[in-house]
Amino acid sequence: MKCHLIAEDSKVLAKENKILLMGTPNVGKSVFFSALTNVHVISSNYTGTTVSYMEGSYQVGDTQYTLIDVPGTYSLAATSVAEEVAIRFMCSNPAAVLFVLNAADLEGSVKLALEVMEYDVPVVFALNLMDVAERKGLKVNVKLLERELGAPVIPTVAVKGRGLDQITKTFAQILGAERPAPGERACASCAGCAGYGVTAGNDGLEYWERARQIVRKVVSRTDAQPNFLDRLGDALLRPWPGLPLSLLILLVSLGIVVGGGKALRAVLLLPLVNQVIVPFFERLITPLNLHPVLHNILIGNYGVLRISFEWILALVMPYVILFQIQFALLEDSGVLPRIAVMFDNLMRKLGVQGGSLIHIFLGFGCAVPAIIGTRTATTHKERLMVTAMVCFAIPCISQTGALISLLSAYSIWLLLATALTGMAVFVTVAMALRKFLKGSVDPLILEVPNLLLPEPRAYFKKLWVRIKQFLVEAEGPMLIAVFIAAILAETGALKGLGELLKPVVSGWLGLPEGAVMSLILGIIRREMSVAPLLGLNLNPLQMYVGAVVSLLYLPCLSVFGIIAKEFNARTAVVITVGTTLTALFVGGVMNHLVLFLQSIF
Repeated sequence: MKCHLIAEDSKVLAKENKILLMGTPNVGKSVFFSALTNVHVISSNYTGTTVSYMEGSYQVGDTQYTLIDVPGTYSLAATSVAEEVAIRFMCSNPAAVLFVLNAADLEGSVKLALEVMEYDVPVVFALNLMDVAERKGLKVNVKLLERELGAPVIPTVAVKGRGLDQITKTFAQILGAERPAPGERACASCAGCAGYGVTAGNDGLEYWERARQIVRKVVSRTDAQPNFLDRLGDALLRPWPGLPLSLLILLVSLGIVVGGGKALRAVLLLPLVNQVIVPFFERLITPLNLHPVLHNILIGNYGVLRISFEWILALVMPYVILFQIQFALLEDSGVLPRIAVMFDNLMRKLGVQGGSLIHIFLGFGCAVPAIIGTRTATTHKERLMVTAMVCFAIPCISQTGALISLLSAYSIWLLLATALTGMAVFVTVAMALRKFLKGSVDPLILEVPNLLLPEPRAYFKKLWVRIKQFLVEAEGPMLIAVFIAAILAETGALKGLGELLKPVVSGWLGLPEGAVMSLILGIIRREMSVAPLLGLNLNPLQMYVGAVVSLLYLPCLSVFGIIAKEFNARTAVVITVGTTLTALFVGGVMNHLVLFLQSIF
């Protein structure tokens, strides 16, 4: 095993006093990172959450170290981006490694630990999920495991803070001891590997065999019986009753987001906006006797202080909050990976793994983290396919909430028709890419975490981080879109653009000229392509066509940027042009098809 750094490694690799936080996915590394550094990161219960590293300050005795949360991996074979990043960090002369073992599924963790120990770096093992192991009737002999691994092993339950203090004390002891200089440490065929019967450069079978030997020695069974969560977790992995249960969970989650969002909007937020917030600003601004144009920009029909609250607070926020509540619950409980397993056969017919369903679900929240999450895909073809599928036909939660509010006011059938149209485009894009993109898609290899009730403190911390992230990243562009809408409306530019694009907007799509506002604002934020349709008094066909165009419209600027970064600018341009043309084509075809059917019947 050779250690060499590539030119594009970041400055963090050159830092002194680094401690690497390592382990397999779903073992709770991010919870350790948050607790030890007081830096709040999002910790999730499915593969691919910690794709890029996080770093924070970690105080050990009188010395301050940089704790780096390395991407979770199953091996150090460099077959994925996450594994390559992990190897780079191991080759960067770290001071030590905090390796998190999974007490409830020890063999895979020990196998990776053996690979890590080949680098001859001091290691402290945190034996996490001890409570889950006990619940499953597993007892780990910690002292014997310490002897087998030749390094300290500390039992922990990270989400409850158990064992964390002991980790810091142990690091203070081992880091205070004299260590060999970097040049004296071996990275290939190091002496530490000899005791495990492992040689550098092997295909991993020796690691697995040694891991099995260790686990057989240190793990014993107790008479504990599986509880309800264990039985439910197993049931969700079998076609019956797993498939109907998965569908039920998804339907209930969707019902909570849709029904709860509508209730919040109608009962609380719209009255708050229309009866309290907007009248307050009207009373504040009207006595100022401002120029009519400035007055209208501030508080007119498209006024910033009116529309920003009507569109952002009352239209988007209730659905965003409820979606994040539901999605975080499905993540932390371990339900999402089970749904991915259940739908693997279906997703394979579309040309991707069932595990990609997790990224697609994440795309309903926001396309940016969904695209970043595809880094864990084992082939370039699957990364590109999932990215394109999300961009073409998966609306973010802000856009979904706006569409629900828009369509449900007319008819639930319009909402269903729009959803089916989006699904048809999703399948068509997947099948086309499967056929024309070169490359292959590997079989699904997904570690399914234990089904558990989320720990409240960690759950609400994650929820707050995600909502705050939305407020920081989305509110600014949305306010810019509202301001542009006000300027276009008050300066007459909207009317001019409407005339210019009339053949497309009115002739092809059958929408009023004012709908051009949707096409303009959708460039900034996708949900902003929906909001202007609310005030146009559209008939049901126009509303359906407008919703379809908005659903399939081009990715917003932030998505364009992340595609260019993750792939290249050409890919970003191709996807943007493709989604725009698809939206206009499908919207126009549906408009003329319905008109044709109406003329017949």
